[in-house]
Amino acid sequence: MAERPNLSRDAEAALARKGRIAALVIAGTMLIWLAAQVVGPALGMAGRYALLFDFAALAGLFWALVVTYQIWRARRQS
Repeated sequence: MAERPNLSRDAEAALARKGRIAALVIAGTMLIWLAAQVVGPALGMAGRYALLFDFAALAGLFWALVVTYQIWRARRQS
């Protein structure tokens, strides 16, 4: 098995930064979505606004999934 070169410190730091951002997006998305699920009915918000929050949460989680996949591929190639 041939050894692969390690990532440089800058590349490793960039991947770590991307990972932290993805983690913050996941956590923030879920907190905002949960708050919208609790506060929405209490304020009498229409169901279509709840659906809007659902789609926004899906978009945020999909973005985080794509970034996580990019990090995984970059680490695997190094």
